[in-house]
Order: sequence, then C-alpha cells, then structure tokens
Amino acid sequence: MTQETWGAVREQLKSKVGHNNFAAWIEPLEFSELRDGVLTFVVPSNFMGNWVDRYFRDSILHEVNSNGHTVRRLQYRVRDAANAPATPVASETAPAKAAAAPPPAKSAPAAKSVTFAETGAKLDERFTFSSFVVGKPNELAHAAARRVAEGGPVSFNPLFMYGGVGLGKTHLMHAMAWELSARRPDLRILYLSAEKFMYRFVQALRDRDMMGFKELFRSVDVLMVDDIQFIAGKESTQEEFFHTFNALVDQGKQVILSADCAPGDIEGMEQRIVSRLQSGLVVDVHPTSYELRLGILQSKCGPFGQQFPGVTIGDGVLELLAHRITGNVRVLEGALTRLYAHGSFMHREVDLDLAQECLRDLLRQSDVRVTIDEIQRKVADHFNIKLSDLLGPKRNRQFARPRQMAMYLAKHLTERSLPDIARRFGGRDHTTIMHGVKKIDQLRIEDRQIEEDLTMLKRALGGN
Repeated sequence: MTQETWGAVREQLKSKVGHNNFAAWIEPLEFSELRDGVLTFVVPSNFMGNWVDRYFRDSILHEVNSNGHTVRRLQYRVRDAANAPATPVASETAPAKAAAAPPPAKSAPAAKSVTFAETGAKLDERFTFSSFVVGKPNELAHAAARRVAEGGPVSFNPLFMYGGVGLGKTHLMHAMAWELSARRPDLRILYLSAEKFMYRFVQALRDRDMMGFKELFRSVDVLMVDDIQFIAGKESTQEEFFHTFNALVDQGKQVILSADCAPGDIEGMEQRIVSRLQSGLVVDVHPTSYELRLGILQSKCGPFGQQFPGVTIGDGVLELLAHRITGNVRVLEGALTRLYAHGSFMHREVDLDLAQECLRDLLRQSDVRVTIDEIQRKVADHFNIKLSDLLGPKRNRQFARPRQMAMYLAKHLTERSLPDIARRFGGRDHTTIMHGVKKIDQLRIEDRQIEEDLTMLKRALGGN
C-alpha cells in the first residue's frame, strides 16, 4: 500500500463519514506502513488513536480491503513533539501489552496517578487528609470532603467549596483526589483548574475537535474543577460547562468545585449555572482562627525540623506568627520556612527578636493588609446575616446598619478610594459610602453597642 492509495481511501472515507468527522479524525491520520496484514498510522495522541479505532475502524478496514489490500487490523503510533520514535497505541481489535508505567516517587501517596488523559493538573503529594489541620473554621468543609472521598454512592452533587485565598480549598481538592484514587482505583478522576477547562475548550474549537472534548470530559467518574469563578463572563465556556455538568450529574457522576465566593456572589455567572451549583452541598471555608493557625504552624515544625536540622524555634515565636499573620495560610507557612532557613544560615536559635527582624516586612504588611472582602465577611458573620444581604439592596435596619459598619471599616482599615469601596458594595455611588461612614461616626458616640461591635470587629480583623 502506498501514500497514493491511502489518499484515494481517504477520499472515499470523506464521503462516507461526513466532512466534520473526516476533518476531525481521518485527516490527521498519517499512513506509516502495511505489513503482515497490520496497517499502521501515526497519530497526534493516544486519545485520537483510541477514538478512531473505536468509531472508524470498521469503515477504514472496509475501504482499504475494497481497494485490493488485505488488512486484518489497525495499529496506531504516537509521535511526540520532538519527532522521537513513535510509541504504539493498543488497538481494540487485538489485545496488546500496555507499557509499564514509571514507578511513583517514593514520597508519593500509595495511589495511582489521578490525572486523566493529558488534561488533568498534577496533584501535590503534600496535600492529603493526613496533613490537613482541622479547626472550627474548616471542620464542615473537611467533613464534607471526607464523605465524598469515601467513594460510595453520591450523597450531594455537586460539592461546592468556597473561601478566600490560602484557606485550604485546593488542599482539600487534592486530598479528595488522592483518597478516591486509593479507595477506588477503577475510577476515572479528572482534576483541573477552570482556566485549564477553558483552554481545552478553546483548543477543541480551534482544532475542530469538539467531539473529543465532550468525550473526554463526559466520560469521567469524578470531575474536579478549581476556581470555577474564572469562567464567569465567558459565555461559550459557560455554555459548554453547563452541558458537561448536566451530563455528569444525570449519569450519577460526582462533581466537585471550588471558588473564591459563594455561587450567588460570582459576578458574571449565568443564573442557570448558579442554580445548578446551589443544588448540591455548598460549604464555606472560613478565615482561620488563631488556634487553627497555631495548629498549622505546630504541624509544620516536624517536617521543617528534618529539612533544617539543628534549628530551634524559641518560645513565643509560633504564637507571634499565628497572632500577626492572619489572612493567608500560604503566607504563614512561607514565614515559618523563612525563619527556619534564617536560623540555619546564621547557626542560631530563632527567638522572638530574630523573628521580628527577619519577618519585619510581613509583620508590617499584616498590620495594614485588611481587604474589603475580609471586612464584609467578618461583618456578615458577626451579625449572622448572609453576605448577599449585606451587599444587596435591602434597606431595613437589620441589613442597613451592618452594611454601614462594613463601609466604615473599609474606609478606615484599607487604603481603597471611596469609588473603589462603593463598587465593592454592589456598585453603589461613593456618596453612599460617605453617608454610611458619617452615620457610624455619629452612632458610635450615641450607641455603646455600636462602639462595642466596632471594637470586636477591628480586633477580629487585626486592626486593633
């Protein structure tokens, strides 16, 4: 068989399978050789080879044999980007030995790789349930994640976790993937970011490979998407995610999502998607408490002690970090790493003086880096109201007074301009912020309870 013969066969296939299928699946096939009844093609990826063999094998065999050649089966070989020797893809028509997978790293959990195809993100070996420190702010999210990770019948779908940066959402996502893989090695688990989902969608559109995209994402048993708020405002991506979500839920497959805020607070997200996201279990990963931050630091001291032998953390240092660095666990862990490294370089104990000198920049930032989001969340929690009500249009005192207090704190504890603060409070005018600040200034003199509430909120926000 020659290239010319394959060209003629391709034209016959084009009229048989249709233009779109031909462009997506037949045209990319490169004829390699025909030997001993085995016709070999070079394909761009394993996935394409498997798809072609599954859906177009019989058509290809029929047309090739009709042109005077005897072909019993097809074989596909993948050529990498560097044009290295192609690697074979097993065909369903003849069982083939699978290539041995590389052994996992010694430090990896005892589980298979839990990325599926070439789309999934690599999981962090450190992010397991055993390394997750549980406290009151995250105990509900941890319990829900544990329940899903048991791998039994789907109890709630989707599981939606939300919270600020560095509070443990991604850690729990990775922990669930590792645990599910260990308990149910048969599961197809796909973990990726929303940005990666959008990238794959755009790539499929560009390559005219939407069938492959749909097959990939709708054939998994567990779909895990991090930072789903990223697709807000992107209409085509939202459309495809909506249909993917529905297809998986209808099949009883588990969907796990995370975001930086609750479904109803994601600006630019279609209402029908918000409704689907709210149909399962929605759990909030709250900002950390002092006790939880201290527990996290204490849990890290063991591994860091092995990494930096001979370095001792003095009394009160962990307490200083837990008290002063309140917003982000990643920053907290980074500060501890810096202290251990500093003590190792200087060959001395890390006492309070060294900690304050070494972390002067972080401690100074922690005194002023209060965000409007943190203020709004703290105020809503303090008054036991929904964040959407705090930011919404309701004017009754139950919501208006906490809203004005949040505006007051945003004005005094952040460096944001009044128009910027106004935008963060539901797109209001800056004069509304001025009125709210003036009102609270007046009420704190007249109403002792207002002053006490402000004091408690400032302390909770680290504003003293």
